Amino acid sequence: MPITPFTSQQLIPQEEKLEVMKHKSQLFIGIPKETCYQERRICLTPDAVNSLASHGHRVLLEAGAGASASYSDKEYSDAGAEITSDTKKVFSCPMLLKVEPPTLEEIEMINPQTIVISALQIKTQKKTYFEALATKRITSLAFEFIKDEDGSFPAVRSLSEIAGTASVLIAAELMINQSIGKGLLFGNITGVRPTEIVILGSGTVAEYAARTALGLGASVKVFDNSITKLRRLQNALNQPIFTSTIQEKSLLKSLMRCDVAIGALRGNNRTPIVVTETMVEHMKKGAVIVDVSIDTGGCFETSEITTHEKPTYIKYNVIHYCVPNIPSRYSKTASMTISNIITPFLLQIADDGGIESAIRCNRGLKNGVYMYHGLLTNKSIADWFNIEYRDINLIVF
Repeated sequence: MPITPFTSQQLIPQEEKLEVMKHKSQLFIGIPKETCYQERRICLTPDAVNSLASHGHRVLLEAGAGASASYSDKEYSDAGAEITSDTKKVFSCPMLLKVEPPTLEEIEMINPQTIVISALQIKTQKKTYFEALATKRITSLAFEFIKDEDGSFPAVRSLSEIAGTASVLIAAELMINQSIGKGLLFGNITGVRPTEIVILGSGTVAEYAARTALGLGASVKVFDNSITKLRRLQNALNQPIFTSTIQEKSLLKSLMRCDVAIGALRGNNRTPIVVTETMVEHMKKGAVIVDVSIDTGGCFETSEITTHEKPTYIKYNVIHYCVPNIPSRYSKTASMTISNIITPFLLQIADDGGIESAIRCNRGLKNGVYMYHGLLTNKSIADWFNIEYRDINLIVF
């Protein structure tokens, strides 16, 4: 018997294994005009449209969709987009990109089996929204659920960076105003006491608010109940700052001395109120409160939602700024941010041969799916609205 390194099983003719090639798909993306109150952002910049068009994809844009973010229809047209004034035509595209989630009236115009990529804003939704999506068997992805390779949420982080930086710039603006502000310059001028700023929270918003305030030369105090988060914040800022857990006596003392207080706390369902009305009463005349967490209820007891048109009000001689959608104020920067995050995902969906293959290959993208062909696949939404859900990992694998 001949000596051989192979087993008898291996000597039997084997079936040939060939690589299964992915077939690239062509995307047809519709971008409607945002109708939501005070929404000025757009999902794709002309540069992003140009990138998609050069890869052979079609983009249909509703006329004037980019105007509030300072992008003209001509810029989009030159980049390769098709422009139309017909709203229904845009909503009939097989893939839709929106900043705000579609309204019930807009869902009526969407064709069955469409892919919708937008924000979800779970706190503003009602059960009827998910029922309408289910009826049309729509596949929906939410910006705030999409994960990056490192497990972070890129859209949430980027918009929080804008909100944190903006909160300090807004406060600096409000301090100048002679009629209500004190006419102070935000920062540190030789021979003048530096501006004192109190930040509640130690997440991304707080980090960028502290970074901006320190850059201007202010004295920063950060309060949060998580020592781990406070330590991480100090490491990120790369310089020692005053940090403390939230203790009423210490917080009140800091609020009485500060010129600016920024609320950047987050809660599970609602932001916890840590600054009472009495504490606000003890603040300096002309001090500024910027409550960034107002979209989840606010962490100052005196906070009430305001608009971009009338952003401030005065209570106990303290200026309150409580606009929920701060990034929309910087619509071009915010649009660029969203566009930078979403464009690579769109190109990947196309390269993988469509959304089905893409969510099989990319766990971060799969995490963004909350409706899959009309089936709810997100447990937190299911618990919140008491709707039946299916685990996406059991549907797509």
